[in-house]
Amino acid sequence: MTGGYRGDVPPEFEPELRDAVLGWYDERARVFPFRASRDPWAILVSEAMAQQTQISRVVEKWAGFMAAFPTVHAVAAATPADVLRAWHGLGYNRRALNLWRAARAIVEEHGGQVPREPAELEKLPGVGPYTARAVAAIAFGRPVGAVDTNVRRVLGRVAGGADGLPAAALQQLADSIVPPDRAADWTHAVMDVGATFCRPRRPDCERCPARAWCRYAAAPPDRAATRDSNPAERPFETTSRWLRGRLLDELRSAPDGTWTAIHEPLGPHDAEAINAALLALAREGLVELDPVEPRSARLPLG
Repeated sequence: MTGGYRGDVPPEFEPELRDAVLGWYDERARVFPFRASRDPWAILVSEAMAQQTQISRVVEKWAGFMAAFPTVHAVAAATPADVLRAWHGLGYNRRALNLWRAARAIVEEHGGQVPREPAELEKLPGVGPYTARAVAAIAFGRPVGAVDTNVRRVLGRVAGGADGLPAAALQQLADSIVPPDRAADWTHAVMDVGATFCRPRRPDCERCPARAWCRYAAAPPDRAATRDSNPAERPFETTSRWLRGRLLDELRSAPDGTWTAIHEPLGPHDAEAINAALLALAREGLVELDPVEPRSARLPLG
């Protein structure tokens, strides 16, 4: 990678890099149930679940969710409460509400068919650039680069070394390097390389199939100088995310339409913190507040 290097992989190296990564993927790909599906809706569900969530948790929940809601029409016809209950255990519950909203938009605006193009997918609630490109590539074979944290790390290190690449240059590279005939496989393959070898700490450069083309592997940073020195995180149960999850768990256990009184304390959180969390959840549409009884709530019914 010398001469006219401008922050991307020189075109003459792209086929060799792709062949090496795809060759490794063909033999060692991670096996997940949702990767066997070609149903665009099922793929959209798996990508929504995978946002900010460990893949092992997605594996546990995806099949059950698809059994409860096998089609986009099933989700669109459900109540938000139904979807939030099926989402239990995945966290970041706003994603469940957005998935319900996206299903309704797909049914009402797209005749029940998941859009094929990233620009149309991005118009759906909760679908950002990464998810739109991942669904377009995996479900429809569109040659677009889906850039998640793994892909950003792999391609950034390959082309930019320890400094990585600016976002715009990285997206341009990600789009240009997708093999037109294997967009889905390439999307999965780069993610697998990131998860298996190109880890944030202690990357296994020696075994990585992209090593021969990687600037990071050729000149790795001084690990002692880059050692993480973040302060210790506060206990999870003291966070607002923990409190929000506990509140929703209480409401999930109640029958549809039933108001549930929330009693304090919840863990270390007092009445003031609970009230603030309920108001925030209500503003986001994740709960409905009882207009008569303070601190009573229920899951939304539509």
